[in-house]
Amino acid sequence: MKYTFPITDKKLIETLIPQKYPFAMVDGLMAYSATEITASLTVYPENILATSKQFSASGLIEHMAQTVALHTGFKYHIAKKQAPTGYIGSIKTVEVTKLPKTGETIETTAEILQEFMGVTLVNITSKVNNEIIAKAQMKTVLAK
Repeated sequence: MKYTFPITDKKLIETLIPQKYPFAMVDGLMAYSATEITASLTVYPENILATSKQFSASGLIEHMAQTVALHTGFKYHIAKKQAPTGYIGSIKTVEVTKLPKTGETIETTAEILQEFMGVTLVNITSKVNNEIIAKAQMKTVLAK
């Protein structure tokens, strides 16, 4: 099946990640390859991890982790398989330089550095209006 990006169907996106409303922190799949994904999230005041003015740092980190989960989910979706649940195994570094305001859209790119036996090491960069607002390196682990 051929896919056209961006994919912004929230119902489809939620089938690709284990998190569901109100805890789904990705709402768009902007680009995908075997080694990289870009996902988006428009921050609304109703978001469980936002205030009326801005998104929280924990929300931003969760959005980064769900971007990685979306990569796994979409990979399994393409293969017509059920995606396994994953967890944050570790966060090596996180640098948040600016929190997104409500109404802004975050675009996060996760670069897969290494995958081995269900453990994925990624570098993640989040931007708003092409300005880098956060970077992280984390490992995610698939449930067995």
